[in-house]
Amino acid sequence: MDILISVFPQLFKGTGITLQLFALTLLGSIPLGILFAFILSSQSKIFKSIIQTYVWLMRGTPLLLQLIFVFYGLATANIIVLDRFEAAVFAFILNYAAYFAEIFRGGIQSIPKGQYEAAQVLRLTKRQTIFKIIIPQVGKITLPSVGNEIISLVKDTSLIYILGLSDVMRIGKIAMEREATLLPLIGVGIIYLVMTGVFTILLKQIEKRLDYYR
Repeated sequence: MDILISVFPQLFKGTGITLQLFALTLLGSIPLGILFAFILSSQSKIFKSIIQTYVWLMRGTPLLLQLIFVFYGLATANIIVLDRFEAAVFAFILNYAAYFAEIFRGGIQSIPKGQYEAAQVLRLTKRQTIFKIIIPQVGKITLPSVGNEIISLVKDTSLIYILGLSDVMRIGKIAMEREATLLPLIGVGIIYLVMTGVFTILLKQIEKRLDYYR
């Protein structure tokens, strides 16, 4: 138990990297996912095909492989050289944007056509229709699915240890090898449980606030 208590300050330092990656991924992937969802719901065959292929690639290959490709592959091919954290953020945004795109596409397509027609009668512009009518409803409809992806994201951040970043998972692994005990990994598990618990509560509170759309 003393080992577990002594390792917690180190684990908390690694939690900062984990939370930074989590926040930046959400800030980048949700808007990108919404944009891709509208393209997937559009009549543009060319752009729609491009996004469909992108979604298929991102959802059909492991995130771990994508992390390795972005950090090592792009540099080896002399395309672009990213530092470890930049590569992680880039790969996570691309991956989660694909999942959010499919979730939001389903929400957009569930909106009755009559609402678009009503918006035209009220002489709302396409921009007003999207931001004032469609997106608020899509947010409410897709919130449970988006929430599941957010919880998955918290756990998936542990994959960045493969790039050598000092996140909570890597620090726990180093402490485990140093102390020759699994107790540091129990500490890692506790931290992830706390994070997922906090975000679960926040998502439930958001869902309650959106009840006025029922």
